[in-house]
Parts: sequence; structure tokens; C-alpha cells
Amino acid sequence: MAAAGLDFGTSNTTLGVVSGGRADMVRLEGDEETLPSATFYHQDGSISVGRAAIAAYVGGEHGRLMRALKSVLGSALMEETTLVGRSRVKFRDVLKRYLAEVKKRGEAAAGAPLTHLVHGRPVHFVDGNAEADRLAETTLHAIARDLGFREVSFQYEPIAASLDYEQQLSREELALIADIGGGTSDFSIVRLGPERAKKAERASDVLANDGVRIGGTDFDRHLSLGRVMPLLGFRSKLARGEIDVPSVYYHDLATWSAINRLYESRVHRELVDLEKRAAAPRLIQRLMRVVDDERGHTLAIEVEAAKIAVAEQGAVAVPFDWLERGLSTHIDHAELVRHTGELAGRIGARVDACLAAAGVAASDIDAVFLTGGSTRLEHVRAAILAAVPEARVVTGNVFGSVGTGLAVEAARRYG
Repeated sequence: MAAAGLDFGTSNTTLGVVSGGRADMVRLEGDEETLPSATFYHQDGSISVGRAAIAAYVGGEHGRLMRALKSVLGSALMEETTLVGRSRVKFRDVLKRYLAEVKKRGEAAAGAPLTHLVHGRPVHFVDGNAEADRLAETTLHAIARDLGFREVSFQYEPIAASLDYEQQLSREELALIADIGGGTSDFSIVRLGPERAKKAERASDVLANDGVRIGGTDFDRHLSLGRVMPLLGFRSKLARGEIDVPSVYYHDLATWSAINRLYESRVHRELVDLEKRAAAPRLIQRLMRVVDDERGHTLAIEVEAAKIAVAEQGAVAVPFDWLERGLSTHIDHAELVRHTGELAGRIGARVDACLAAAGVAASDIDAVFLTGGSTRLEHVRAAILAAVPEARVVTGNVFGSVGTGLAVEAARRYG
């Protein structure tokens, strides 16, 4: 029997296992410790997960890709089903099959059944809705028990990241932990240090937790709506009057967890009618081609890649020749900020709220520890650091700090 720390993320998942009191991260896919939170349902009913799932879809295999699985927790989507082949599958079962595969790979690495689990969770699954937040955690707890975990407990993801950071400290300090992931942005203010790490109970070291349901997938959505969806008719007009074409198709197409809604047969019929009524029917034809060929995730993957390229290089050209010869868009840092700057501002505002909840001044923070893939976005980092300008900046393992900390916590609780 063994314990584990699970960071089930919107974009990626990691798993740490504890054996003999030692916590180690599992290579979940080849040599990679991260497993993209993606599932591909093949036509024969089998599934692939992670990079293999994305590769099957990108390679043109017929089936159903699902990404950003965690984002359905606490939302109305959790009660819906999605069409897979000729059958409808509950989103709860999609999550369960994915996490079952993660557990299976963890047990293969540990050489023993995984029976005890520390499950990571954001500070808020859903903003301003305590009941939905409770339901999201309850759902994850039930799935974990169904998968054979006898003991299941939870830890806030930024607290887990702080435990990873604490391992490198030689003196005590007050730290702001910023975990900006694919689905949420979470903050904790924690007293850390070598002596504090030895304590069995750490509740008094945590001064405040706060968060907001904004993450990398939201930046993808806003960037897609701003730069890509207009190529498919978003905000274009109907032929009669000044009314825009319905926006619901574009919002679903720009949202990872909602893309598969467009593959229902009724949507095709609606788009055929919309093309007849549109002032720019050629744009609607592009939209129809994406929907009829089930290439919505192709668009989302390309927008996500463009966002990352802009963060790393400053600008990128995004070709869509697969949709129409010569079709493309250009995105630079200014465009990224124009379409997503409001999101970065809302993330930064949560730092002030966290400081107020902790009862400390910005100048009291010794260090800010940054983790999560979205901390690579320059304007997101700037929004966070502007709130604590005197703090030392430490960049953690972008995708691994939370998982490492959860494994450390699993060793403490169950080792």
C-alpha cells in the first residue's frame, strides 16, 4: 500500500507517490512527469489520455477529444452528457476514466496499490458560489473513493506549492505563493522556514488564502474571440438590419470544455440557416467547415500555441491553411494584452485581497513564489508583482511545484 499526492489540473496533471516515507514524482507519460488533462475516445470505445490523446486527434483519427476536464467541476456541464460515437457519456465518467488511468500509472511506478490520497484543489472551484464549490470537491472525493482510495483528503494548491518552495529555504520568511494555472489563479500567504517545516500542524502558519476562477484557458478564450473568431463571422451582421449573428457558437468554440457541444446534429441545421441570413456568408461557411469537420480543438490548440509563442517570442503569425488557403492572423504582445489585460488585472487584484485577509502590508512579504503555466505571461507576472514590489521573486517548477508539494503533504499525513 502507498500514498499519493495528485495535482489534477485544468491543463496538466501530475502525481507524486510516497513509499518508505519518501515522495517521488511519477513519470506519467514516457519520460514526462506531466500528463495533459485530455482524453480521446476512439471509435471502438477505447480511450487514450494525455499527449497520446492529442496526437490521435491532430493525426486525423475519427473520435472525440476532450480537454480542460477539470473546468466542468462545479458547473452545469457536470450534469450534462456528451455524444461519443452513438452513445452519450456523462462528464463524471469522463473524469473517472482519465483519473483511473493516472492511478494505474502511479501504481505501476510505485509497485503497490495506491490507497491514500492528498488531492489538490483550487481555493475556489467556482467564484462566489459556496454550494457549487462544495459540490466540486465532493465529486472529486467520490471519484477517488470509486477508484479505490481508502483515505482521501484535500489541500489547497498554493499551500502545496509553498511546501515545495519551503524545501529550499535556509531561514524563515513570509511568502506570497501565486499559482496561476489553466483554470484558476490561487494565492496563499504563508510563514515558511526550516524549523516550521518540522511542525506536525501548520494551520497557524497559513495567514490567508484567496483565488479567482481565471486561468490559462480564459486567456485562450479571450484571445480566440478577439483574433480568430472574427475570421469565422463573430460580430459580423445579419443581412437585414444591424443585428449581429448569434455569438453562442463562437463562445462555445473558444471554450475548451464547450467545443463538443457544437457537434450535435441540430447545430449543423442552425448554421445552414444562418449562412442564408448572414451579410457575410463566406465567414459562416468557414465556421460550418470547422464544425462539420469537428476541428474545433484544432483551433483551440493553435490559439494556445500562439499565446505561448507570444509569451516567449513577442509575436507570431498563425496560419489556418487547413481551413482556407492563405487564411491567417498575426498576434503580438500588444494584441495579447489588449484582449486579455482585463483578466490579468483581476488576477492582480486578488493579491491585494489576500494581503488584506492576512492583515499584512505588501512590504511585509519577503518573497513571491510563482508557479503555474500562466505565470509565463509577462502581463500576468507584472500584475502580481506590482502588488508586492519589494518582494524577492522566485520562479518555481511551472508545472511541478504543486504536485511536489502534494506529495510532501501525503508523506506527512500518511507516510
